[in-house]
Amino acid sequence: MRTIEFEQIVRAVASLCIAACHELPDDVRAALERAASTESNPAAAKILTQLLENAAIAARERIPLCQDTGLTVVFVEQGAEVTVSDASQGHPATVVDAINEGVRAGYEKGYLRKSVVADPLKARTNTGTNTPAIVHHRFVPGDKVKIVVMAKGGGCENKSQFRMFRPTSEISDVMNWIVEVVRTAGADACPPFVVGVGIGGDFELSCLLSKKALLRRLDEPHADAFYGQMERELLTRINALGVGPQGLGGDTTALGVRIETAPCHIASLPVAVNIECHSHRHKTAIL
Repeated sequence: MRTIEFEQIVRAVASLCIAACHELPDDVRAALERAASTESNPAAAKILTQLLENAAIAARERIPLCQDTGLTVVFVEQGAEVTVSDASQGHPATVVDAINEGVRAGYEKGYLRKSVVADPLKARTNTGTNTPAIVHHRFVPGDKVKIVVMAKGGGCENKSQFRMFRPTSEISDVMNWIVEVVRTAGADACPPFVVGVGIGGDFELSCLLSKKALLRRLDEPHADAFYGQMERELLTRINALGVGPQGLGGDTTALGVRIETAPCHIASLPVAVNIECHSHRHKTAIL
């Protein structure tokens, strides 16, 4: 059994929070570069170039890519042969506690905007720490801990949707709805988008799959040819909407569509769409 110190996880998460908010992933930057080089609308091409310039400035000057530094969403895979120990307290600790402490430290050290309210409806008082994070934790074989931090902006998250289809629905029904979700998101969600789609599971799992789909690289299509083709067709249809960068028209409404699936009940066909803006911020560490 391997032991990882609480503070090691705290430091790693703090670093990931800061890096994610300052550095656009290379696959997203490459997708923006391709879009800028092929965009037929001059105004849209200019916006895409400005987004690339913004990313370069953020990385160089160590300032946030966007003023909305997001709700911190963390996917953590803890090896079954790993325990966490808090040396300062002299007793075992949890990965979730360490993650929240890391988020608090990272958002403070990085001068990142805190965007979490403690009560969703009543007082809506800011926690002042950007915690608690949304943590998706699962145990896996091995003696490592994999942590993926995503800074998820509110504007694009607000345009995400879920629908329970009939199991007899056609593929075209599902695809038409996904395209319509993106169309209605429009300028409010800061296009060009990355579109995550979750199909299957149940009510909550389909939504989780749609968010997890956003973490697959834009240069890595689905391994299943059926869903890979579906991703390509959806991207073509979404870009044909003409919403364009920042909703001002053009060929580039989305940079990519990613689909994740899971088995589901014979009477169900849950589908979720998670919209992500062009400032697609996520970083990974393996401890």
